[in-house]
Amino acid sequence: MDVAVFPADPSPALVAALALASVRTVTVEDLAAAEGEAAGDWAAIVVELGDEASYRLRALRRLQEETGIPALVVASRQHSLELEQAPLLGDFMFSPPDPVELRLRLGRLWRAEDEDEVLHFKDLQLNTATYQATVGTRPVDLTYMEYELLRYFVEHRGRVWSREQLLSKVWGYDYFGGARTVDVHVRRLRAKLGEERASWITTVRSVGYRFG
Repeated sequence: MDVAVFPADPSPALVAALALASVRTVTVEDLAAAEGEAAGDWAAIVVELGDEASYRLRALRRLQEETGIPALVVASRQHSLELEQAPLLGDFMFSPPDPVELRLRLGRLWRAEDEDEVLHFKDLQLNTATYQATVGTRPVDLTYMEYELLRYFVEHRGRVWSREQLLSKVWGYDYFGGARTVDVHVRRLRAKLGEERASWITTVRSVGYRFG
């Protein structure tokens, strides 16, 4: 099956990375009208945000809600705010894309679709195939980085992590947002989990955070 690419004229860097990663592709002319093709013919979709980041993220969300297609977003560092505020869409990587990383991230999306892995903590469920989160029977609408932080907490519960360690493990060594980024995301997670579950994330004074 093919990997769809939007826009139809992707950047030369993305074209080169896809070719070097040996990914067979088809281009998409209209992201908002791609539902029929996505449902049957595509293994995943790669969306390059470019100059229309907000529009493309909204169109991609609608497409995923209709089809469930795995998605990989290619963004510049100027899009960090849009990515943090957007509803969870799948996976993302910064441009210029590295072909090895591109192949690994697409492989991760496909494996998640096959394994349908679900992480549990009390009445919290994280489905790593669909990137959905629920507490009890209530869905929790998380951005990508909120989801990744919560997943890391669940996978490593009981241990204390400094803000710098969380930045390294969840955001990556080259993330430039600083330790305050962790505090902001923890505050958002607590609010979205709800008052009864906010205490799952404990602040360890002068150190960082512990989950569980």
